[in-house]
Amino acid sequence: MDRAETALAPSAAEFEPGVPLARAPEPRVFNPWIIALVVTMGTFMEVLDTSIANVALPHIAGSLSASQDESTWVLTSYLVANAIILPISGWISSVLGRRNFYLGSVILFTIFSAACGIAPTLGALVVFRVLQGLSGGGLQPSVQAILADAFPGEKRGMAMAVYTVAILCAPVLGPTLGGWITDNYSWRWIFYINIPVGVLCAFFTRMVLHDPPHLTKAREARKGKPIQIDGTGLALVSIGLAATEIVLDRGQELDWFGNPFILWSTIIAVVAVVGAIVWELHVKNPVVNLRLLKERNFLFCCVIVLGMYTALYATTFLLPQFMQELMGYDATTAGIAVSPAGLVTMLEVPLVGWLLSKGTDARRLIACGIITMTAGTYWLSLGNLNVAETNLIWPRVLQVMGLGMTTVPLSTIMFRFLPADQSSNAAGIYALVRNEGGSIGIALSSTFLQRMTQAHQTYLSADITSSSPGVMQQIKSAGAAIGGAAMDKTYDGMALLYHQVQQQALLLAYMDQYRLFAYILACLLPMVLLLKRPPRVVGKITLDAH
Repeated sequence: MDRAETALAPSAAEFEPGVPLARAPEPRVFNPWIIALVVTMGTFMEVLDTSIANVALPHIAGSLSASQDESTWVLTSYLVANAIILPISGWISSVLGRRNFYLGSVILFTIFSAACGIAPTLGALVVFRVLQGLSGGGLQPSVQAILADAFPGEKRGMAMAVYTVAILCAPVLGPTLGGWITDNYSWRWIFYINIPVGVLCAFFTRMVLHDPPHLTKAREARKGKPIQIDGTGLALVSIGLAATEIVLDRGQELDWFGNPFILWSTIIAVVAVVGAIVWELHVKNPVVNLRLLKERNFLFCCVIVLGMYTALYATTFLLPQFMQELMGYDATTAGIAVSPAGLVTMLEVPLVGWLLSKGTDARRLIACGIITMTAGTYWLSLGNLNVAETNLIWPRVLQVMGLGMTTVPLSTIMFRFLPADQSSNAAGIYALVRNEGGSIGIALSSTFLQRMTQAHQTYLSADITSSSPGVMQQIKSAGAAIGGAAMDKTYDGMALLYHQVQQQALLLAYMDQYRLFAYILACLLPMVLLLKRPPRVVGKITLDAH
């Protein structure tokens, strides 16, 4: 009799006198790998939607008679909703049950994806995107908690590898897939493609997923008791994270603190976030258990992933722009040029998971990954206006390889020293930190790119004066190459020279950004020394190591 049949077979005790015969059969036990593939499907769908709409904004604005500025709320609204739900997903799953929460999230995400596709106005689309973000935001932390419970510690690395492939490849493929769908069909299909995936995921989730014993016992213990809701903490967390996301996403576009809306949003964010931290650390049953950050491994894993995703999303934002603005690529070609990094990750991450399953020290892999990602990011800062396409592809591949080498062991060791019943809360905090890292990276890169371009342009043009013989000679040479009247030649020569100054200033600003994020990554390396090594398993004996 196999494992599944054993789980369904009635025990002899059920037929003894005095023992009820109406006992419910135990749920069928599925192979953990089947569970991993099913739940990762939903995560891939949700993460894909964080970036798939980026390139479709002009089409959405034109179709719904909105301005380009108004259409950006399609992205902002989704990110704000995601930020609100991520940290409280652990508490929700403890109340509803992890299986019910995950299944409900998939079903609602699919419904609101369809609603986004048929939205008649921009206002309706933004509302549906908020609902889509709220329903799908809990999928990422739920998957990490599910995998942490489904796999033993020594096999968790391979399981997290499957999850990592999804969260790394989805943002890379999103813009390319979204551009292709928009160009060949309609922007509405970037939402419709979620429907078949969501239906399949919901069907298989209902079949294979069950709550772990510790969650089932906790829910049974609460039966008949009123649900305790940390209303104050929930309100503070929701308001603080929503305001923070708005500031990060819209700050550069609205001139930061020169705009009253951004100024007041910042004040609200600071007050609410500080209030939430103080409240959640002292309340008895917090909606977000920040006390988990007292555990050393979990704290430094969160800091490392914050820095790494700040650099990843910043360069993901900068590189396609660099290729389009200075290298003359179109959007689709730029997207295809950076896609090999995602393909390399699909091959690399399972190998990293296998190494972890064979007992490789996770801290060594994390250190190697940070060094590799730093090298790839710094390599990007060595570019120029004549750089070949391969000199942009290979640094990006090296950068994402480093991320893949780090993300799997981070996801593995962060749970090893936490109580099993806190895995959902920990996964929610970890996912929030990762997503906020992306928002911070995009905000920093867009702000510093514009400001450093202006600074370099001022510096480069300081010596361009009419009294400089070299400058005047260059203007005449440029004008002569264009042809026309003498006065026109002078003006054309000056315009050409100014264009060259602008290009050089923009190039230097891009290179500054890559160096900045390489330095940020390098600062993460000492934190690896502060991580505790997870216990090694030799046969059936667990050996503690610190």
